[in-house]
Amino acid sequence: MGRGGQDYGKRENLSAKSSSGEEIFAAWAKDVSECEEYYQVDRDYGLSTEEVEKSREIYGWNELEKHEGPSIWRLVLDQFNDTLVRILLVAAVVSFVLAWYDGEEGGEMEITAFVEPLVIFLILIVNAIVGVWQENNAEKALEALKEIQSEQATIGMETEIGNVHSQIHEASQSEEDTPLKKKLNEFGEVLTAIIGVICALVWLINVKYFLTWEYVDGWPRNFKFSFEKCTYYFEIAVALAVAAIPEGLPAVITTSLALGTRKMAQKNALVRKLPSVETLGCTTVICSDKTGTLTTNQMAAAGLVAMGSRAKPIRNFKVEGTTYNPLDGKIRGWPVGRMDANLQMIAKIAALCNDASIEQSGNHYVATGIPTEAALKVMVEKMGLPDGLDSGTSSRYGDVLRCCRAWNKLERRIATLEFDRDRKSMGVIVNSRSGRKSLLVKGAVENVLERSSHVQLLDGSIVELDQTSRETILQSLHEMSSSALRCLGFAYKEDLREFATYNGDEDHPAHELLLNPSNYSSIESKLIFVGLAGLRDPPRKEVRQAIEDCRAAGKEFMERHDPKGHLRQDGGLLFSRAEPRHKQEIVRFLKEDGEVVAMTGDGVNDAPALKLADIGIAMGIAGTEVQYQLMHPIAFNVIGARIFLWLRAHAVEVAKEASDMVLADDNFSTIVAAVGEGRSIYNNMKAFIRYMISSNIGEVASIFLTAALGIPEGLIPVQLLWVNLVTDGPPATALGFNPPDNDVMKKPPRRSDDSLISAWILFRYLVIGLYVGIATVGIFIIWYTHDSFFGIDLSGDGHSLVTYSQLSTWSQCRTWENFSVTPFKAGSQVYNFDANPCDYFQTGKIKAMTLSLSVLVAIEMFNSLNALSEDGSLLTMPPWVNPWLLLAMSVSFGLHFLILYVPFLAQIFGIVPLSLNEWLLVLAVAFPVILIDEILKFVGRCTSGVRASGSRKSSKRKAE
Repeated sequence: MGRGGQDYGKRENLSAKSSSGEEIFAAWAKDVSECEEYYQVDRDYGLSTEEVEKSREIYGWNELEKHEGPSIWRLVLDQFNDTLVRILLVAAVVSFVLAWYDGEEGGEMEITAFVEPLVIFLILIVNAIVGVWQENNAEKALEALKEIQSEQATIGMETEIGNVHSQIHEASQSEEDTPLKKKLNEFGEVLTAIIGVICALVWLINVKYFLTWEYVDGWPRNFKFSFEKCTYYFEIAVALAVAAIPEGLPAVITTSLALGTRKMAQKNALVRKLPSVETLGCTTVICSDKTGTLTTNQMAAAGLVAMGSRAKPIRNFKVEGTTYNPLDGKIRGWPVGRMDANLQMIAKIAALCNDASIEQSGNHYVATGIPTEAALKVMVEKMGLPDGLDSGTSSRYGDVLRCCRAWNKLERRIATLEFDRDRKSMGVIVNSRSGRKSLLVKGAVENVLERSSHVQLLDGSIVELDQTSRETILQSLHEMSSSALRCLGFAYKEDLREFATYNGDEDHPAHELLLNPSNYSSIESKLIFVGLAGLRDPPRKEVRQAIEDCRAAGKEFMERHDPKGHLRQDGGLLFSRAEPRHKQEIVRFLKEDGEVVAMTGDGVNDAPALKLADIGIAMGIAGTEVQYQLMHPIAFNVIGARIFLWLRAHAVEVAKEASDMVLADDNFSTIVAAVGEGRSIYNNMKAFIRYMISSNIGEVASIFLTAALGIPEGLIPVQLLWVNLVTDGPPATALGFNPPDNDVMKKPPRRSDDSLISAWILFRYLVIGLYVGIATVGIFIIWYTHDSFFGIDLSGDGHSLVTYSQLSTWSQCRTWENFSVTPFKAGSQVYNFDANPCDYFQTGKIKAMTLSLSVLVAIEMFNSLNALSEDGSLLTMPPWVNPWLLLAMSVSFGLHFLILYVPFLAQIFGIVPLSLNEWLLVLAVAFPVILIDEILKFVGRCTSGVRASGSRKSSKRKAE
């Protein structure tokens, strides 16, 4: 119901009153005539502009009410609608209560005891805000797409075409999950289960720190349980799970899809359904119409075959020119001014059985209507007029159809037998000045010839169409079709019987025959065949390169065109005279064979095939002739010009409703560019997943190795959550702006059933993740056990060295004899352990923790550079190809420096400032992640062919 109007659908009381007390007109319960009288509307004439403005002031705009989205606070709260986040909140509350309880027991309440739970609360809130920001970005990107869509709507009567439109619209609303969405759902479930198990193992490995016992007579006795330590290690496990599971994945993917859609719009490909962007990337077969998509859709006559004499039954003329300019070229060997009866009849049929028009605009000639008919009118102009027939008009500027107008003055069209797919022809009944009626027909040569019984020779004589003449005509058809020409036959009939006295009157008995299209075949029978014309539709210049790109990308190409033999097969598959049901069958067979199919279409009959295809592509501005042929009027005086135009426009709109993408320029190269963009978007999403999962595996490996080796924790819950915020934020989002790989269209297409994470990709995840874990744990151990590493002096702070054996058994420190450590300086603070040397492994680990955290941040920033391309080296895809990623890395490093060098924040996160030498060590340990991934990329490039072949064989076995 329009906003601002009276929402009658919600009223039930016939005597309902408005808020002002006035009685509301119960339109829903009134007769149509009563409503017209009350609102002063005339259904036949509608409303004038002034009446529309007046009604708009009273009732408001006729538009759907725009629902406001949830409030910002609601969105923030929704970020906590996650089981792991809620568990962490509970753990933080328990930690807070324990700190409060310990403070009351000890009689002293220290603020430092509450730092960790408070910081966990703070980071979760900040993380929620970042999540809202990501979702808002995705929503804004989606809203921006609406600018591309038209806000205008065409309304019409409840015709059959309207019913078809409604059914297609309803069908288009029921969308299935795309391959990526299904894989992400499966991947998320598996990832959550694996990380859950690992986090549980981490917690169980640390049981020895909060649950101890003694063995008495071989049985455990005297259990001691520390609830505080149990809660602490539980926080570590849950914080690890929160950090390891990429919660921002849906928002980042939506943003990537929306950004890709905007890029496609700039290339004249308008995407109607967002998930279809991803599906484009795995398209394996493109089924394309020829006319208007592979060609310019600017038809031009190239040849004319006229009937000759008994001795020489066929005459051939070559027509020059490729534009709609009648002065562009001439007809070779044409008898100027001496047109015989047969040539005159061809010109008359081509001019009268035709609804196209051509106008001159400056130096350009613009055709209105079907391009084929426009080309025929240009041919008529080049044929000229016979002696004795005056056009009655001058050849003044802009009068480009002088000859066609002369033929229209000679004979007036009184009825039209519109084109249909069964007859494959169009006919018009004309009335000459003498009152003689005749039927002029043009259409597919085979069909017209089949309904013909005679032929007209050049002298005007009529002879029977024998088998020899038929074969001669078909031979000419074959020769022209083999030269990539679209052929149309011409015929006429003068013995009309029931139409002999018909003048277009609706009361005439013959008029009833015209209202039923099933009668057209009988009317168009016993025709006199006069000749045929061959028309050429020049291919677009960019199509050759686009098809070559498709072949390089491993895509199969199927083309649909009209006459049999229209094009010689040169790779790919060609289908001639493809009916709508044929298109559906083609799509169905291809999908059953495991192909991902893109199908083009432009009319109502194409809608089912477009809906069935994985990617339905509707023509936007020009379309092909199907829409016009399907909606050709019975006669303008029967249906009316306005309805005809509405039907013709709606033929395209129905196809658009059923489609996933609309071509604004009807250009095949736009489809190829969109496929490339779809591949790029899919690669960017995989880059984000690869970056996040490999980094998260590294965090899991770090905690797991720490627990397995028995060394002190190098990362505490607050730090894990901080790293999660830093890495999941700017760099992950910036990966959505990665440019396409240089070889994005040189790789074979992935199949829809290909695994999101193949064995090779999983291996890469594990290698990178394992290195991240080793690096973060390794630098922690290095600080404790080495005073220098790779020539970098680490003794500047004066810390004491311990053996690895001591570090791994630090929990037994109290049993060591004569163990002591010297004080060391971290930042502006000196750490002294004279009172309790064992505290060196707890309070004293602050420098080692800082190094671990810094290595984790640095290594994940370098790992984001690895995600610029799946297999492309940084030498070919340098970091500056994505300046947004460099900016994001700077932001992440800036945030890390902030918590390092602002004393208050450093105290909260349990870290200290690092010296120059320590930063050199961090970079030396973190940088090899790039070298390792470069080696993996090189191996991936060398084995890509073998892996692709294996994947195809595996897919075929699954299909079988």
